[in-house]
Amino acid sequence: MPELPEVETVRRGLVPRLVGRRIRRLHQRRRDLRIPLPSRLAERVEGRTVVGIDRRAKYLLVRLDDGHTLIIHLGMSGRMTLHDATSAAEHPLDRHDHVVIGLEDGWQVRFNDARRFGLMLLVRNETLTRHKLFKGLGPEPLDPTFDGAALARRLKGRRTSIKAALLDQRTLVGIGNIYACEALYLAGLSPRRSAHTVQGERADRLVAALKQVLIRSIEDGGSTLRDHVQPGGELGYFQTRFNVYDRAGAVCPTRGCGREIKRLVQSGRSTFYCAHCQR
Repeated sequence: MPELPEVETVRRGLVPRLVGRRIRRLHQRRRDLRIPLPSRLAERVEGRTVVGIDRRAKYLLVRLDDGHTLIIHLGMSGRMTLHDATSAAEHPLDRHDHVVIGLEDGWQVRFNDARRFGLMLLVRNETLTRHKLFKGLGPEPLDPTFDGAALARRLKGRRTSIKAALLDQRTLVGIGNIYACEALYLAGLSPRRSAHTVQGERADRLVAALKQVLIRSIEDGGSTLRDHVQPGGELGYFQTRFNVYDRAGAVCPTRGCGREIKRLVQSGRSTFYCAHCQR
């Protein structure tokens, strides 16, 4: 599933092409994704101008000039690709291109989702923060106000593992398996460690590691393991910088360590870590 860096990469790729442009046509090629698409979706968005594109957690928020926001979640395999008139003609619609948005300048945005775990909703701006998708979500890890003290408060009393706590979107948002493993490695914290013990200097280290790994991944265009591509079709390449994720059996990259990266299963998910460097 795309995590925060992949969704942020998509957002940044869409902004220059969509913001300030009018939607000329929306072609809906099926009635539902994970849930039914909004009723009269084409009628409600055609003629509207995109005034901004934001991100909350792993959701894209496409702001329209009539006070509505198109909420988009990429699910497990979703991607949004841009095509100019020439590219659109040279690349016929794929059977998984479920929603196609045509802009006034001839460009096209295609929402492709092979597994159909994504979603699109259209809601009024004033109801957005109260929407069930966003109620109870934790803070954004890249928010300047999010620091070690803020994380420590959210972990206080939590008896689950720190890895599980990071994946819980009520703790903080946007962190999935890849970035939890990589941040815990950089912070020198065992994924088995009880979350409530991550206080003080440990919490400071973990927040710094989270920010570092997320920012670097965004700069690299995200991680392309299976489905993720940037809107222009480029692959992300942060996966070439993984320290531990999916590297079981490889030698730990910490100088002088020499131990092998291990794999364990936590809550049905693979965790990769160095038992010597992470305590």
